[in-house]
Amino acid sequence: MEDLPEDLAAEIFNKITSTSDLNSLSLVSKQLYKTEGNQRAAIRVGSGLCTATEALTALCARFPNLRKVEIDYSGCVLRRVHQLDNKALSVFSSHCSSLIDLTLSFCSNINDYGLGCLAHCKTLVSLRLISAPQLTSIGLFSVAVGCTSLSALHLIDCEKIDSVEWLEYLGRDGSLEELVVRNCKGISHHDLLKFGSGWMKLQKFEFEGSRGLYGICQGDVVYDSSYDAHSRDIYDWCCESLKYLRLAHIKTFPEVGLRVVLGKCKALEKLCLEYAHALNDNDMIALSTSCSNLKSISVWLDIQYYSSDVSYCETRTSFTDNSLYALAVNCHMLQIVEFKFDGCSCDWPSEIGFTQKGFLALFRSCPIRVLVLDTANFLDEEGMKVISSSPHLETLELTLCPAVTDAGMRFIAHTPYLRNLTLRLCHEVTDVGVAELGREHKLESLVIDYCGQVSLQGVQGVAKSVLYSKDFAQRRKIGLRSGC
Repeated sequence: MEDLPEDLAAEIFNKITSTSDLNSLSLVSKQLYKTEGNQRAAIRVGSGLCTATEALTALCARFPNLRKVEIDYSGCVLRRVHQLDNKALSVFSSHCSSLIDLTLSFCSNINDYGLGCLAHCKTLVSLRLISAPQLTSIGLFSVAVGCTSLSALHLIDCEKIDSVEWLEYLGRDGSLEELVVRNCKGISHHDLLKFGSGWMKLQKFEFEGSRGLYGICQGDVVYDSSYDAHSRDIYDWCCESLKYLRLAHIKTFPEVGLRVVLGKCKALEKLCLEYAHALNDNDMIALSTSCSNLKSISVWLDIQYYSSDVSYCETRTSFTDNSLYALAVNCHMLQIVEFKFDGCSCDWPSEIGFTQKGFLALFRSCPIRVLVLDTANFLDEEGMKVISSSPHLETLELTLCPAVTDAGMRFIAHTPYLRNLTLRLCHEVTDVGVAELGREHKLESLVIDYCGQVSLQGVQGVAKSVLYSKDFAQRRKIGLRSGC
């Protein structure tokens, strides 16, 4: 093995993906040990990184061509772990000349001084900072200035990062293609508008407000249902490259806020709106008009107060059928649809702004492959009949849909290409309806979660793979079979 040509040894290592196997093989000979060290491009370490500076230096010497490093102390008891510190971070700039991707998770001992050391990592392309309680905007600004190749930045649970000089700098530089900000108390979604021209190059953007500031409950705040944030161009930038957009747990007040982005992203393919308050039909209409390439949409809604007339206040979710009609007319590439309605009554009519008529207009107009509905009390036997006629539907998930019954299951059983079905808290479905699914012998997978009238015996043999549970905490795998 010592005489094995280096290029052949490298080819062997390229075909092995298991870290434990790579470690074992490297012990066979000095030649393989050296080759494996040169070939290793990624490592992930955590509490085992004792005496962190020395250990990290040794790792970088052992693997001189590292391109991706993840340090993760999640789940560690701090008193028992000698964590990565500021001094250790300097190792990356001095020993990892090929480093392009770095993730620091739950590294409680690093501060702005240590983060400043990363400014010397000129090859760094992607940086993820997760639960870093001591970091502030000062250290982040150093990274923004020094890491000239940076194109992806994730900030998650970094509560002391507040001012936005770093954001304005990165916006002027225009190098970021991916920006994720989640649960950072000092950064509001209004601050993100200061990114300016940086929006032009951005391909992925995700903002989740701090739960402490932007909880789901909104009290009795009344929003204007007729307000149109897109009727005049307040900002002179656009998001022509943006393909993925997620806004979660934010209050988009009418005058300012990230709602303006919805009308500016022409290339958007995936949209996630999770409890984004104060949005209305005008926002969805503006989005659908400009985003003909939209392929996936996920909308989580709760109850809000809307009014365009001081004498009347409507209690409902953000959007109405007008939004669905706009999507149906303009977004003919839509393939994945998820609607979740939180806190709404199980009975129809309720606070849900959508009706079955509007929903079916969207379903008929788009080649939907994956459909996920949660608390969709408007969906009944007629709706299930329309869904079953789809030549595109492959995956269907229904949660707490009280009007879905055995009759609906009889229709769904004949859906031409349906392969995956999930039913949760659908208490009007019984073993009789599930048996209808089994007669067609089409399903690859079936998940039944706490559907009170469906028994363990009733799901057996219905699909190749079946997951059954009486409640969410206990799920039993019934079978994985080659055929039914």
